Amino acid sequence: MLKPTLELYGHKSSVDSLAVHTPSCRILSASTDHSIGLWSTRKTDAPAALANLLPSAYANKRRRLNKAVSVPQRGPLTMFSGHTAPASSVIFHPTDPTVAHSVSWDHTLRTWDLPTGSLVDTRTTSHPLFSLTAMNGVNLLATGSSARHITLIDPRASATTVAAMTLRGHTNTVSDLAPDPNSVYGLVSGSHDGSCRLWDIRSVRSSGTDGVQGQVGESVYVIERDSAKESKVRPVGGEGVKVFSVDWDRNLGIVSAGEDKRVQINRSRP
Repeated sequence: MLKPTLELYGHKSSVDSLAVHTPSCRILSASTDHSIGLWSTRKTDAPAALANLLPSAYANKRRRLNKAVSVPQRGPLTMFSGHTAPASSVIFHPTDPTVAHSVSWDHTLRTWDLPTGSLVDTRTTSHPLFSLTAMNGVNLLATGSSARHITLIDPRASATTVAAMTLRGHTNTVSDLAPDPNSVYGLVSGSHDGSCRLWDIRSVRSSGTDGVQGQVGESVYVIERDSAKESKVRPVGGEGVKVFSVDWDRNLGIVSAGEDKRVQINRSRP
């Protein structure tokens, strides 16, 4: 049986994204309260949680009297404020765990310096951002938007434009992203349109006259939900089969979870 060993309190609304860096015993969280949290999994390093955020602050009198706290309760090392709308995803920098990146419904990708607790860079896009992953090896961050496309952003200070590349093909919000474990040029996306799409950023064309910055890419393969194939009526906009989460494992393949109450596994290679 799995038992909780630590409870972390600090957010004032739902926590929608987590990132873990095992060597440093650190966790990042993104919340709909607009904030990014930095936490320690070491009880001795983590400060005490604020009393007004603990369950005991709003539990009824009988619960307070009859239920003793047996799990250590701790607060954040730092709470980062800067986003002006729900923070939807957060990651550690792939090669520097003292740096974090986050995206938000406020259209921005923000870069944070964890030791100093400071905001060091903000990139503003045209649409709310819902997902984020790093493409290690090509110095790009992939962000999924409510506008149905994926924007690749170069977070380095020397970058002259916000969007280095735009990937198009989904017909609804891009809810999650994961890198190809076998190639620095590939990634998979999950969308509320009920599909996962595979991308190779080398398969691109120059942007046309539609106002898109940089280059434009199209997916190289589409994975539909098996549950949608069982229905005689194709879901409109992915209704009932929305993909909420996706991962790409080197051995297992592409794993996706959806509104259809299923975890689907597709082998990426024979």
